Amino acid sequence: MINRDLTIRERQILGIIIQSYVVTAAPVGSRTIARNYNLGLSDATIRNVMADLEVAGYISQPHTSAGRVPTDKGYRYYVDLIMQVSRIDDDEKRVIDCNFGQLGQERTGTSAEVLGTAARVLGSISRQLSVVLPPRLSTAVFERLDIVLLSSTRIMVVIAIQSLFVKTIVMELTANVSRRQIDAVVDMLNERLSGLRLDEIRSTIGLRFSDCQLEPGLMQSIVGAADTLFDESSILEQLYISGTEYIVDQPEFSQPEKVRDIITMIGDKFGMAKLVEDVGSLSSSTKDGREVIISIGRENNGPGAADLTIVSSPYYAGDMVGKVGILGPKRMDYEHAVRLVNYMAGCLSAALSDNNQS
Repeated sequence: MINRDLTIRERQILGIIIQSYVVTAAPVGSRTIARNYNLGLSDATIRNVMADLEVAGYISQPHTSAGRVPTDKGYRYYVDLIMQVSRIDDDEKRVIDCNFGQLGQERTGTSAEVLGTAARVLGSISRQLSVVLPPRLSTAVFERLDIVLLSSTRIMVVIAIQSLFVKTIVMELTANVSRRQIDAVVDMLNERLSGLRLDEIRSTIGLRFSDCQLEPGLMQSIVGAADTLFDESSILEQLYISGTEYIVDQPEFSQPEKVRDIITMIGDKFGMAKLVEDVGSLSSSTKDGREVIISIGRENNGPGAADLTIVSSPYYAGDMVGKVGILGPKRMDYEHAVRLVNYMAGCLSAALSDNNQS
């Protein structure tokens, strides 16, 4: 493929092809462009421009159709150099604020409720598959630990992390413990660990309690399980997904095998989380300066993701960073997706920051 910049006329026609294909899902021909767009160009001239775009790899001809469809390269050029993204419109802003904004403003939701609601609202408005990936917790600040006594040799450890994130693990002990013993250990753990990052705790917990003679059996169990208790890797399985019904309804995925592949991919939450987590570094900034990452087709690393576009943005909960995004066919309304994801990322950051301060 020839790598060169496009002329104004080529940009104009590439933009029209993409915008038309987004709406109709049908290949776009020169006659359609000449008839529906007042470009002041003949059918033959448009056809010649389209031929040049095809030679350069920005559009292609599916099968024997007279029309053309965008390629990954065409979409990438459009996203980087043609697309104009405005702020979210008032109606969509109102819907998001009504369904999601109050959850953060009133500080009534747990982190799971906040993230789950964000995915549901984003999927409903975008009519695409929406995903919200919880923040990695390694840089999260530990707030406190509690232990629930399930039996004399079985406990549940509850770790509270900033912004209402909670992690629970059930542990079996080798000796009986009492409520009084547990309370003493909990008090010492909170006194020495509060305010530290989880990665700091994992790497230094042995030294921090090397002088501790308090209930050595229980304390040893906690210290020995630190890599599991204070590890963030399991968070990748806690992906919030909504809008499956919208993506399987897209014409690109109408064949049974395509539907099966999409459903299988969505069912693998760890794989889905890795797909969103590992999207490339190609990004653009919105008007308010927030980063939005757009990964198109073969730019995605996951199996079966070559037919998808992922539009995602980071959101923040204290020092932690998560991701919110939309997955859909490459034939998606990119401007709309960027506006929605950008605004939802801001809503999530505000809600989790509010919760963290409550």
